[in-house]
Amino acid sequence: MFTFKVGKPNIGKQSNVIRWFLQALTLLILLVFILVVFLQLYSNQLKGIVEKAPVSSHLATEHPEGLCQMKKVCPANHLGFLVQSGAANVVPPKICVNNKLVLGTVMNNAGDGINIVVVNGKTGEILKTDHFNMYSGKVEPLIEFLKSIETGSVVLMAVFDEGSRNLNDEARKLIADMGSSTIQSLGYRDNWVFVGGKGVSEKSSFEQYVKSDDSKNKYDNWPEMVELEGCVPRYME
Repeated sequence: MFTFKVGKPNIGKQSNVIRWFLQALTLLILLVFILVVFLQLYSNQLKGIVEKAPVSSHLATEHPEGLCQMKKVCPANHLGFLVQSGAANVVPPKICVNNKLVLGTVMNNAGDGINIVVVNGKTGEILKTDHFNMYSGKVEPLIEFLKSIETGSVVLMAVFDEGSRNLNDEARKLIADMGSSTIQSLGYRDNWVFVGGKGVSEKSSFEQYVKSDDSKNKYDNWPEMVELEGCVPRYME
C-alpha cells in the first residue's frame, strides 16, 4: 500500500538556504564598507603627511646622498672636485674630491652654516673638515680655523641653511683672500659654494652664488641648491 505525503516538504530547507545567503551577503557588504572607510582614512592621513612636508619629501628624491661620480675627467696633476650646497634646511651639503665623498651626511661631518674641506694642494690628501654655525654660533672658531690653513692648501666651502648672520668682516676678508668674489655679498639664507686656495694671488673662477628671494625661492624660504664641479691644478712651489 502506497502512502502519499501531502504538503511542502522542502520549504524549511529552502528558507534556511535563503537566510544563510542573506546573512553572507550582509556580512560581505559590511566588510566592503569597512575596507572602503579604512582606505579613505589611510588616504587622508597620507595626504596630510605629504602636505605638511612638501619640501623634505621632494628633496629626499631630488638630491640623493652619497653619489660622487663626476661628469668631467681631470687631466694629470689636477684635483677633481664636486661641491653641492645644502637644499633648504633639509638636505645637507656634499663635497667630493677625486670622486670620493669627504663631507656629507654619510660621513657624519656636515652641518648648519659654512662647511669646509681643506685639501693638501700637492698630494690631494684631505687635511681637515669642519662646519661652523653662523646663525647661532660664534664666528671666532671659524676665524681661527681659516687662519690655521697652510699656504698651498685647496679650500672647498658650501653653505647649509644659513651661513651669514654672524659672519663678520674679518672672516669675510679671510675667505676673500682665498679667491672668493661673492663672500662679501653673502646674506641671510643665500646659497653659496666656493673652491679656492690659501695663498692664491687671483680670484677663483670656481664659485656659485644664489641670493635668497621670497618671490623666486624654490624651497619655501630657501633658494635652489647650487653645484660646482671642476679640476684645479696641484700646487707647485
